[in-house]
Amino acid sequence: MYKLLDLMYNRAFLLLLLISNILGTLYGYWWYRGQLGSTEWYFMPFVPDSPTATLFLCIVIVLILLGKRWGLMDALAFTTLIKYGVWAVVMNFLTFIETGFVSWIGLMLIASHSIMAIQAFLFLPHLEIKQSHFYITAIWLFHNDVVDYVYDQYPVYGNLVQYQDHIGYFSFWLSVLVLVLLHQLVERRSD
Repeated sequence: MYKLLDLMYNRAFLLLLLISNILGTLYGYWWYRGQLGSTEWYFMPFVPDSPTATLFLCIVIVLILLGKRWGLMDALAFTTLIKYGVWAVVMNFLTFIETGFVSWIGLMLIASHSIMAIQAFLFLPHLEIKQSHFYITAIWLFHNDVVDYVYDQYPVYGNLVQYQDHIGYFSFWLSVLVLVLLHQLVERRSD
């Protein structure tokens, strides 16, 4: 475990993670292209959840490489990587159960989104937030839930649309969980 944590301070490894996450972010925004094409402009920042989470991580990695910190970006990256990583894994497993079919794209999404959530924990030694960052992040997460499940901007997983209310409730509790993790695990400094 210590070897893995040592890697989190290795410049070459961080560059590799940055490149990997940039590619994943670009693919994620491409994956959302159809939904973004029919989305009102004011909802656009809240529709592509996973690629926005990895975009936040890319910014955190660049800041680490530059020897800088931005607590708000730390908080947003940590919470959204876990929330949307876990959310996508669960939705893909539910899709497999509902359809009785396991697709290679679904497996790729499970692997890549699992890695998103894992990365949030691997970057813990680099993260530091202020209390105000916690509150802004909470607003972002809950606002995103409202946009997704009140204004129907959530990513549609085919056969799972019939469970929209349950998925929205699950998403709300994922927001609560990641905020508890943020509060308990990420080092805080005074405002």
